[in-house]
Amino acid sequence: MGEVFAGRYELVDPIGRGGAGAVWRAWDHRRRRYVAAKVLQQSDAHTLLRFVREQALRIDHPHVLAPASWAADDDKVLFTMDLVRGGSLAHLIGDYGPLPPRYVCLLLDQLLSGLTAVHAEGVIHRDIKPANVLLEATGTRRPHLRLSDFGIALRKGEPRLTETDYVVGTPGYFAPEQMLGAEPDFPADLFATGLLALYLLTGRKPDAQALVERFAEHGVPGAPEEVPEPLWQVLTGLLQPDPGARFRTATGARKALAAAVDLLPEGDADGEAVEVFDQLGPLPEEFGPQGPLRERHAAPAASGTGGPAATAAPSSVTDTGSFTLAPPARSAGDPRPVTPRGPDAPATPPATPPAPAQTPPPAPTTAPAPVSTPTPAPFPLPVAAPGSTPPAAPGPPVGPPRHGHAGPFPPAVPPGSPGTPGSPGFSGSPGFSQAATADIPRDYAVTGPYTAPGTPAAAAPRPPAHRAHARRRPGPPARVVVPVLVLALLCYAVGIWALTAG
Repeated sequence: MGEVFAGRYELVDPIGRGGAGAVWRAWDHRRRRYVAAKVLQQSDAHTLLRFVREQALRIDHPHVLAPASWAADDDKVLFTMDLVRGGSLAHLIGDYGPLPPRYVCLLLDQLLSGLTAVHAEGVIHRDIKPANVLLEATGTRRPHLRLSDFGIALRKGEPRLTETDYVVGTPGYFAPEQMLGAEPDFPADLFATGLLALYLLTGRKPDAQALVERFAEHGVPGAPEEVPEPLWQVLTGLLQPDPGARFRTATGARKALAAAVDLLPEGDADGEAVEVFDQLGPLPEEFGPQGPLRERHAAPAASGTGGPAATAAPSSVTDTGSFTLAPPARSAGDPRPVTPRGPDAPATPPATPPAPAQTPPPAPTTAPAPVSTPTPAPFPLPVAAPGSTPPAAPGPPVGPPRHGHAGPFPPAVPPGSPGTPGSPGFSGSPGFSQAATADIPRDYAVTGPYTAPGTPAAAAPRPPAHRAHARRRPGPPARVVVPVLVLALLCYAVGIWALTAG
């Protein structure tokens, strides 16, 4: 108990045992639910191959309990299934004895429905018996049956893992052809289903050998006292010793059963209501309905809702394996706050402390005279002469954007307008209007250096010298290249002379 397989399945308590392995109630840490886990006990090649066959079976049907997933850990393997709590048909017979015919017909119909899905996948179960047919814990409501344990199931056409004279299955539920060593087929499952129905109706384990002898001596025997005649006609079609005279498919048997139910008497005489109890029992002390209790106790500390763990210093390694770096060191006089980062950082950063209030200067005793000096603009703008027409407002953007910028072009200014070259009061670089330059967006940079008004031309900054000349390509200097070329020509001439002289 408490063993964890592959970091996912934690074994809780054993709930069953078979020939190949034990069945445990396990907690699935990934899906957060309880499952049934079948753990392989033997590790020989024969048993392991059967185990692999069983876990590879995937049949999605409400009345079939097939493996859902598997896991391996060192030398142990397991596969998981849904957890069915109502026990098996053997438990139900042990609690109530013979069951009412209509109740048996309902269980038999569900079993044949599951067999239809199994046979449609080409699988022969080969071990249908009361202990392998499980029930959900539905109480007094409609029962829900699940066909389980495909440990010796065989897909039709697959090689057998046993010798020809060796019979696999549970004694008392063999079909006559199985005892003779015939190849497994679907009618063998139907014969076992008929024996199971007799067990539910009579409360006694049927004697298959004696039943086959009665068929051989008297043909179709008479119905037992506990079995109504319409239902017995269906069971004889399942229990025929000759496979050729038996129902060939589960679907055909199910149709005959539906017709027989209509002929049964209304209601069952003085029978108590059948209730399917929860047969698993309570969980161990370390586990609760929501999983291991240690996880629930650790949840408040992990979420920081209280307790000593909530105030402990954060670990340097997070749950995902990443490291939390410490904040950079700051000098003692640095007034900037340190903002924590990483998975342990608070959701809301600390507020920046407000700057200390400054004491306003004392008001002057004598009010100063008003100053009419205007605030200087970043660029000297032209001043229109009295009586002249002010320049027009810039128009809409013209043309596509240049140099990858998204801003508009500077608006065109008609020649002779105030602020253009040749106009009164113009100063600045040629080709740019001061009025237009003031409207250029900040995304644009003037390609030429800005010259303040009144600055001499000789004092204006010039572009760097490296822009005016092409960059020299790398290579050896001329004093090295010329001797090498002369030597190469000399060698070339000697070679030609040697060829011609020879």
